[in-house]
Amino acid sequence: MFDKLTQRSFQFHFVSHAAAILKNDFPTALDDIETALADLTVPIAELIGSGGGESKGTQRLRHKLSDLEWKKHIFDIRKIINGVEREAVSHEVDHVKSYDGDMIALEIEWNNKDPFFDRDLDNFKRLHAEGAISVGVVITRGTTLQERMKEFVLRFAKENKVMSFEDLERLDIQLTKRKRAEIESRTKRAKAPVSFAEAWTDNFVSDKYGESTTHWRKLMDRVNRGVGNPCPLLLIGLPAEIVSFPRKTGKN
Repeated sequence: MFDKLTQRSFQFHFVSHAAAILKNDFPTALDDIETALADLTVPIAELIGSGGGESKGTQRLRHKLSDLEWKKHIFDIRKIINGVEREAVSHEVDHVKSYDGDMIALEIEWNNKDPFFDRDLDNFKRLHAEGAISVGVVITRGTTLQERMKEFVLRFAKENKVMSFEDLERLDIQLTKRKRAEIESRTKRAKAPVSFAEAWTDNFVSDKYGESTTHWRKLMDRVNRGVGNPCPLLLIGLPAEIVSFPRKTGKN
């Protein structure tokens, strides 16, 4: 299962017999997911530029899923007693596909605030309880990608010779006054000052891809507490291997 993705160090975690359900009842869904993720890459410039939103790589992933008929879907659940509607609830999911009438729901959490995991898992739980979906899938930044984020951003800074605010402007990277002050305070302090590249990297990563954003550990924290239970879940972590750097070409 997911042999190609495993070779690229993708993370997987199955909850409530999701592995058996998918393998036995939804083998085509497994193929779809592997096809969509197999050649996923996020060039470092896109990772830097995306900041607090989705990278273009994640947008490309959404388009691939859409091409495979995983479409946005709104579930309308209405409860009627003696002809009177007592309750009406809507649940919107970004990617849903029906396999012989049974649905699988999928959400991508590239870089939101981590409470979005609670929303997704709670939605899956309710939809599963109502018989609307068989499995819920969440894709997020994996452990290696999260752990190596500073390494990647610092490499970008060094390769692009980021040594001043002017260099950031040259790269079309805008900073607020607060961020400028935070970076300056670290580069100009009397005790143990750091390089501009290091100060900007730390500031950028902690602000845009920090611990309070959506990544593997935050997702597993929820699952281990039982959030989403008993809905069968497939959790997928995007690895550091998806980040690419442009090849340097020599001058003629």
